[in-house]
Amino acid sequence: MLGKDLAEKADIPPNYLAKILLMLKNAGLLGTARGSRGGYWLVRPPESIRLIEIVQLFDQTATPQPCVLGYLEPCATDELCSAHKRWNAIRAAYLDFLEATTIADLAREDAGIKAPQSAEATAGV
Repeated sequence: MLGKDLAEKADIPPNYLAKILLMLKNAGLLGTARGSRGGYWLVRPPESIRLIEIVQLFDQTATPQPCVLGYLEPCATDELCSAHKRWNAIRAAYLDFLEATTIADLAREDAGIKAPQSAEATAGV
C-alpha cells in the first residue's frame, strides 16, 4: 500500500505516518519500495506479529514503570503504594492482551470474522 493512501485512509498526517512507518521498517516489521510500484508491506505473516512488538517501539511497556501515584521510583516489593495491587492487575491484563493479540486477530475482528478457537478454549480449559 502506498504511504499517501494509508495516510488518507487512516486520517493521519503523511509526515507523521512516515515517521511511524520508518520505525516499523527499522524494527523489521515492514518492507518498503519506492516508485510507481512501491509501497509498504508486512515482511512476516500477520499471524506472527504480536501487538507487543509494535507497542514496544513507541511505549516501553515492559520496562519498570514509575509509581502510578507519582512517586519517582517504581514501587518497592516491600513498600507498595496503595494503588499498586490494582494497577498491577490492570497493567498485567494490558500486557497479556498485547502478547496474545496478533495483527491477524485485529484484521479478522475488523472484518467480522471470528478467530479460530484453540484446543484449550474448546475444551473449556
